[in-house]
Amino acid sequence: MPRMTAARAAVEILRREGVTHLFGLPGAAINPFYAAMRDQGELTHVLARHVEGASHMAEGYTRAAAGNIGVCIGTSGPAGTDMITGLYSASADSIPILCITGQAPVARLHKEDFQAVDISAIAAPVAKWATTVLEPAQVPGAFQKAFQLMRSGRPGPVLIDLPIDVQLAEIEFDPETYAPLPVATPRATRAQAEKALRMLCAAERPLLVAGGGIVNADAADLLVEFAELTGVPVVPTLMGWGTIPDDHPLTAGMVGLQTSHRYGNATMLEADFVLGIGNRWANRHTGGLDTYTRGRTFVHVDIEPTQIGRVFAPDFGIVSDARAALEAFLEVARELAAAGELPDRAEWAESCRQRKRTLQRRTDFDAVPIKPQRVYQEMNRAFGPETVYVSTIGLSQIQAAQLLHVYHPRHWVNAGQAGPLGWTVPATLGVATARPEATVVALSGDYDFQFMIEELAVGAQFRIPYVHVLVNNAYLGLIRQSQRGFDMDYCVQLSFENLNSPEVGAYGVDHVKVVEGLGCKALRVTEPEQILPALEQAKKLMAQHSVPVVVEVVLERVTNVSMGTEIDGVVEFEELAERSEHAPTAIALLD
Repeated sequence: MPRMTAARAAVEILRREGVTHLFGLPGAAINPFYAAMRDQGELTHVLARHVEGASHMAEGYTRAAAGNIGVCIGTSGPAGTDMITGLYSASADSIPILCITGQAPVARLHKEDFQAVDISAIAAPVAKWATTVLEPAQVPGAFQKAFQLMRSGRPGPVLIDLPIDVQLAEIEFDPETYAPLPVATPRATRAQAEKALRMLCAAERPLLVAGGGIVNADAADLLVEFAELTGVPVVPTLMGWGTIPDDHPLTAGMVGLQTSHRYGNATMLEADFVLGIGNRWANRHTGGLDTYTRGRTFVHVDIEPTQIGRVFAPDFGIVSDARAALEAFLEVARELAAAGELPDRAEWAESCRQRKRTLQRRTDFDAVPIKPQRVYQEMNRAFGPETVYVSTIGLSQIQAAQLLHVYHPRHWVNAGQAGPLGWTVPATLGVATARPEATVVALSGDYDFQFMIEELAVGAQFRIPYVHVLVNNAYLGLIRQSQRGFDMDYCVQLSFENLNSPEVGAYGVDHVKVVEGLGCKALRVTEPEQILPALEQAKKLMAQHSVPVVVEVVLERVTNVSMGTEIDGVVEFEELAERSEHAPTAIALLD
């Protein structure tokens, strides 16, 4: 039997589980693992500037392509605590990432040794599994179990904590005989599929709600096939955006309080039946449950049994992987179609399209300072259907989801539930690492951008090109808008007079100088007609220099973005589109 250090065994297992890239920072307590990685020589490591950044890079890497599992590495103590936000974000959105931390020697864990912290206990609430491995011979089994858990049932993150003496100890391990453990996946039964289809067929105005579980299951093709076979319109959730192309005739628009379309909410209010697949009925999708559920029958499909009935009790629940459920639904639907028993949904689908044609938001504003709607209009012009967008939280993300277009799964990458500020830059680096052939475009407000701006240096060092659209109003815009209910504008202003950059006026931070100081390229736009040329120039600079290129658009200080507390009560603060030229890049132009 071959002998090697436990750290080397862990590295060998990573390679055999399909890992190719790792994101992290070395340190004394994890150096044996780094030494094993160097000696093994097959893994690519990206050196982050902050361990939280590395965890978000791992998230972005996972989210970018089916089958990926991002790996984040750090030393003992604060490196592990820095990973907690990444673990939380991944757990909240059902994203598998593996976090590996170094640790003090086993004999010193209870002695308050330098940087010794019980990281497995700290991480447990935000991980599927968190463990400190105390016996060297258990390292292979821990990593094998980690990959099985990350892939089984509802996907999620795992943390493995490795004391330095455990890493260094030699064990018997034969990498050539290693095999991943089987993955358990719940599957809808034939009887469940038949009942769900009977309920769908009995409805007059049914909708499909497509959640992020469809993306995780790599089942968007089956969703589109099922929608086309049954003729039922589809509402993607924010995490399911792209499971059906925005320009598909059966795309009914997003529903919700913030990242929603006027026509999507109007269609949901007209529906009498909803089949949700791989979604969790997030509160920013549903709003008040009385409004959302009134007059409608619900079927809920989710891979996690405890999600069924968590937010509200559906009329019928099915515990199943989204792909398995759609396969079962399609089998039954094909039989019903062959027998001529599928209802004709043409009239209902056309009414959804009519709402889409007429309930658009205006984007063609020419004001200076720039109104944000114009930014997304020009982004639609500059970036085609193959673009991969990455964003996190804030008014910029909300309005992007209202006005941009997505055509494929994993082309909208978003930290949906946790929404941590600072996520966008490192997550985009992870996405661009996983998808080097793609046009990757990030979108941030100024505060999200400033949170982890240092990670741009990673893009410069490792030549990870992407375009970052930065909309700058020198405000915590979303918080300012929410403070309207308290009649205050308190502690949310980021503006100040920059002594070193008087040209930025009261907008404070000179992002162009900072970005250039970190080794990237940057452009600043102050007038609406400059936006499209700047985006085109950014694409050229990205191709020429292979680094992140930031396009800063200086916005008006205050814009209130469409949102509300109920899906029938979203407040529109701006003029609405009345003619096609008011929303020239909307997919469904007005008549």
